[in-house]
Amino acid sequence: MADYTPPLRDMRFILEDMGYLGEVAVLPGQEEITADVTFAILEEAGKFAAAMLAPLNRSGDREGCRLQNNVVTTPKGWKDAYAAYREAGWTGVAGPQEFGGQNLAKIVATPLQEMWQSANLAFSLLPLLSFGAIDALLRTASTELKHKYLPKMIDGTWSGTMNLTEPQAGSDLGAVRTRAEPQPDGSYRISGQKIFITYGEHDCTENIIHLVLARLPDAPPGVKGISLFVVPKFLVNADGSLGARNDVKCVSIEHKLGIHASPTCVMAYGDEGGAVGHLVGSANRGLEHMFVMMNEARFSVGLQGIAVAERSYQQALAYARERIQGHDAVSGEHDVAIIRHPDVRRMLLLMKSRTQAARMLAYAVAAQFDRALHHADAEARKQSQALVDLLIPVVKAWSTEIGNESVQLGVQIHGGMGFIEETGAAQHLRDARILTIYEGTTGIQALDLLGRKLARDGGESLKLLIGTMLRDAEALAAAPLPEAAALAPALKNAIDTLGKGGHSLLVTGMGNMGAALGVAVPFLHLTGVVCGAWQWGRATTAAAKAIQAGSTDADYYRSQIALAQFYFSHVASSAAGLAQTVAQGGSEVSAFPDQGF
Repeated sequence: MADYTPPLRDMRFILEDMGYLGEVAVLPGQEEITADVTFAILEEAGKFAAAMLAPLNRSGDREGCRLQNNVVTTPKGWKDAYAAYREAGWTGVAGPQEFGGQNLAKIVATPLQEMWQSANLAFSLLPLLSFGAIDALLRTASTELKHKYLPKMIDGTWSGTMNLTEPQAGSDLGAVRTRAEPQPDGSYRISGQKIFITYGEHDCTENIIHLVLARLPDAPPGVKGISLFVVPKFLVNADGSLGARNDVKCVSIEHKLGIHASPTCVMAYGDEGGAVGHLVGSANRGLEHMFVMMNEARFSVGLQGIAVAERSYQQALAYARERIQGHDAVSGEHDVAIIRHPDVRRMLLLMKSRTQAARMLAYAVAAQFDRALHHADAEARKQSQALVDLLIPVVKAWSTEIGNESVQLGVQIHGGMGFIEETGAAQHLRDARILTIYEGTTGIQALDLLGRKLARDGGESLKLLIGTMLRDAEALAAAPLPEAAALAPALKNAIDTLGKGGHSLLVTGMGNMGAALGVAVPFLHLTGVVCGAWQWGRATTAAAKAIQAGSTDADYYRSQIALAQFYFSHVASSAAGLAQTVAQGGSEVSAFPDQGF
């Protein structure tokens, strides 16, 4: 099984050559973000990922987690790895300095997270959920709760979770039944059951801080009656020390297809009278508050799709270079490495070009996160936030779909050996399968893109995105190398296709929302494919400029142009078909007779 090598060269190309790091470095308060500092951080994170986390990926999958007497034991090496992760300061990279964090910009924290996820997806879920919980508390909790919980969550002594769904609810959070009874001292007694709680119980931190959706006794029905509560595993005394065990426990862990080393828990609250919790933010606005955490988690899960695609690609590439079989159809040479076979090369190029496209898009959105937070101009902040909101469902859904397609190609490149567990290719496939499901399925992301983003503002945010794309297409047309500039017409055509697809979807939705919903997923894929073309256009412009400037790394830059050419020929070409599907609408989906299934 191949080792993991952090793709630092590709990351540097996106951050430095494509300008995303520079866009953030000029923002107020971000002046300390220099290329030298950033890449020193990335290099250290890459060393940790490759040396500490990657070796545990396979063994953790084999061993899995164990539950005994409501206590979860993680696989061998997990506790030591987390302790090293915490001691190195990685738990606080994005936290505010006020609570002991390093306050790194998202454009810097994003590649760090990608590397940890590539190295060990199951391990990375522990800090991922903590990051989300920290962000939710920062934005919505009272000053008292922030000071009570955030310092030890940011330094990694405590971890965090999100407790949303229940057995009867699934993705319909309006059906949540967990109760929160007010107490005379201002606290609440929480009772109910939550399912699919990642790292809801484990042995890596001394306390676990649960964010729980529940209903007050007088709450209105549906999603408007949900409140958010912080419920610690151990109660926290006034001086910050740990008190008694709270009335919350893990009653089972799921037996899953993949990510075996990440405990997915069924949590019971209130079996002995009620777990003590405290209201976060305002009553009956819990779903709104939790969306802060959910958006952060959706972006992170999109990164997981990129991360597992990268890990699978590296392994497939190593195998293709080592596996000797057949003859070269061009030269006639026998007993060649299978990387010489055209279809194997095609599959590797699909994996590499789409993974890099998704990575570039995620980093572009990370830069917009930072602009929305730090830009001096209010209108610029507003526009950046609009782009973030529009593209979060695309990053989540399109990137995880790419991850699933890539790991399948990875197994295919291995041939029959890919079906054998010992090669490790199958683990990537098993681990990746959940990514298009949790934190909202691809269908839910498509509904979000159509309903909460496209329809709500009448397509204004999409127009903003298309305007940005067209400016970059003009820059590509003026690129100094003819082979680079030659891609500009294809990019402009793809952008035009997206604009027409968005318009037709809006028109369809105004007359027949059911028909629009029937093609929401094809529209999301169209958006992703065109966003990938946009990013490859930017990459090609940057590569051409570097070559013209006489870079000593010209071979790398030429490979980026070649990857862009492949992407436009083999991936972006699908935009026309997706746009045709969107334009025709999905009325046949809802009109199909039930008895016909």
